[in-house]
Amino acid sequence: MPEDEFARAAAAIAAAGRRLDRFGWVPATAGNISVRLAGDRVAITRSGGHKGFLGPEGVIQVGLDGAARRAGDRPSAETGLHCGIYRRHPGAGAVLHGHSVPATVLSRLAGETITLAGYELLKAFPGLPTHEAAVALPVFDNDQDIGRLQARIEARWEAGPAPPGYLLRGHGIYVWGADMPQALLRLEAVEFMLRCELEARRLGP
Repeated sequence: MPEDEFARAAAAIAAAGRRLDRFGWVPATAGNISVRLAGDRVAITRSGGHKGFLGPEGVIQVGLDGAARRAGDRPSAETGLHCGIYRRHPGAGAVLHGHSVPATVLSRLAGETITLAGYELLKAFPGLPTHEAAVALPVFDNDQDIGRLQARIEARWEAGPAPPGYLLRGHGIYVWGADMPQALLRLEAVEFMLRCELEARRLGP
């Protein structure tokens, strides 16, 4: 039943919100979390709520165009980025967007990518069975025009293979997976590596 599917998705989103909040990755009203539903629908956090204290009313349904499925529901402005991931990547079943200190600081200092190399947790990315690898996470300038921002992200995807994640400069990170457990695994792995990179810069050569 569609209602049961949505209820399960909302419960998974609330649990993920509590986990991200525990790590300090979704302060105040920052971040958003979503799960793909059947029939070109998406369950996603409502605009303005604290992700660590989500109840059933904190999750709404939108279409893949980002429009709310119920009158009066207010999606986050960044819903379009979630929907862009689902439209482009059919295997994506959950998307996480957080605002951690490492992701925010390092994205402000980076060029077009942040390269993560030599970490055991690179195994969280597809096709990387060992630490003897490198991943270049794309970094995009943030833009209040979500359509224009999504077009730049799409252009990067068209240019060649890209990891299941990217950063917005001075803003935060987007990571996705086939389901919520995989998305959480990838986010935790990337956040650990970004924290290591930030600490290495602090300590210096």
